[in-house]
Amino acid sequence: MGAQGAPLSHSIAAVNPLASQSVEFVGSFPDPRVRVDPPLPEIAFIGRSNVGKSSLLNALVGRPGLARVSGSPGKTTLLNFYRLPRLYLVDLPGYGFARSSKSARAGYRKLLHRYLETRDTLAGIVWLLDIRRDLSREDREMHELLTESARPVLAVFTKADKLTRSALHTRERELAQALDLTPDQVAVTSSRTGTGIADLAESVLAAALREAS
Repeated sequence: MGAQGAPLSHSIAAVNPLASQSVEFVGSFPDPRVRVDPPLPEIAFIGRSNVGKSSLLNALVGRPGLARVSGSPGKTTLLNFYRLPRLYLVDLPGYGFARSSKSARAGYRKLLHRYLETRDTLAGIVWLLDIRRDLSREDREMHELLTESARPVLAVFTKADKLTRSALHTRERELAQALDLTPDQVAVTSSRTGTGIADLAESVLAAALREAS
């Protein structure tokens, strides 16, 4: 996947560097061009509805219940901002909800397009994919959109605890090949067991610090 500047790549960490930091919910905003204060590097999280994005964000900052699952998947078009001392985590609306109308899908694509184009402070994107699922049409469309944006992207395969170790390695390899990604452009996580969470937190923090320097 194309990346501008230093890639958002997979790091290795023994301890989660975000879990000990303060975090606060800033707000939910419909405008992708919204300005938040103070201006800090942003790491955006995106994925299909039900990919486990809220659970992963909560695990990442060590705050159960901070990010909440939407009661209306496929209809939420708000960007949720969470502030840490040196960066923002931005929870983008989920895509691929089966009952979304054509106009809703078009509106979502417009929202995301504007966010990717206009955010000067966007340091990278964490793209979440369920490791058990083959790529859908919506996933492939998202892959194309993220590639066109030339933003640094890390593909994170969620729900690793649902597979055996051998099946996990097979699926990781298959999905990486399908997306034409190298090993340092993908990561495997489980919010339930904590697998890969500390490594992902280190990757997120490193990308934000590179943007700020």
